[in-house]
Amino acid sequence: MEAGKAVIVAVAVPARRMLNLKITPTARRYFGASPTCRRQSLDPRNNFAPKEYLGKEIVDDYAILRDQYETPENPIVLAHGLLGFAELKLAGSFLPSIHYWHGIKDALSRRNCEVITTTVPPSSSVEQRAAELARGIEARAQGKSVNIIAHSMGGLDARYMISQLKPASVRVKSLVTVATPHHGSTFADYLMDEIGPERLPSLYNIWERITGFETGAFNQLTKRYMTEDFNPKTPDDPEVRYFSYGAMVHEKPPLLSPFRLSHGIIHGIEGPNDGLVSVQSSRWGTYKGTLSGVNHLDLINWSNRFRFTLQRWMGRPPTFNAIAFCLDITDMLAKEGL
Repeated sequence: MEAGKAVIVAVAVPARRMLNLKITPTARRYFGASPTCRRQSLDPRNNFAPKEYLGKEIVDDYAILRDQYETPENPIVLAHGLLGFAELKLAGSFLPSIHYWHGIKDALSRRNCEVITTTVPPSSSVEQRAAELARGIEARAQGKSVNIIAHSMGGLDARYMISQLKPASVRVKSLVTVATPHHGSTFADYLMDEIGPERLPSLYNIWERITGFETGAFNQLTKRYMTEDFNPKTPDDPEVRYFSYGAMVHEKPPLLSPFRLSHGIIHGIEGPNDGLVSVQSSRWGTYKGTLSGVNHLDLINWSNRFRFTLQRWMGRPPTFNAIAFCLDITDMLAKEGL
């Protein structure tokens, strides 16, 4: 879940009021017990000691750009998450385009990486998104092997494409997932519990009429769907290298943050998270570490400039640069011979 998830949080609250939703007993459960009790009693995945499931805690490794980065042999595919896009033009040529991977594609290209950005249906099912991902790679890669870097739900699309669709003209050497909810999201569970099955069709209808987007993705992000359906049916390809990163913020998001509600709910059940995806859910394949003090939008360079400026004024320069992070991923892939 990412740039678009802020939209979900913004839409969910007004929709809840419009449909007169009430807090269900299940939803109360998210807030009723102490964080320690909730994590131990409600989440079967929570069997890691804290330091163990965080893996390497990455604090300031990507604060600044290095002078040298190696370039991988194969093109890089950037796969966006829920409600994402490659490039968005709001006013034709009158205003600059908005890029999901803000500044990242250009930075990789300047370092001689061949970069492919793909666009999939914003909130369609994983199956539909994966099919479009395959078509996008087929059209752009021209038979070359590729390395995929995927943010949030984009990692699920890529896993499904590799495991289930197996497009003949797409050869994936590696998949690097960044804050992908491989084991589902407590926040998705919370929203489904809050809305209730009897109200879901109405809310989905409102969503489709307002946005024009399909709704297949939303119930696929629940913990039950991911652990009981998706993961058992989507095994890894032994010929593909899988890497993953997670992220976490340390403090409760400010009042106006789109992550204020979601962070608290996820933290109460799953522990450290980036505002939308927990560290535990982010782990898949070779876990490279947890980015410390980084939220879900920071990962794609949609950082809050005011927050970073305020930190500098307070003598605390930012400790994360998304471009440096993505360049380091490509450097790692090059060193792995990919």
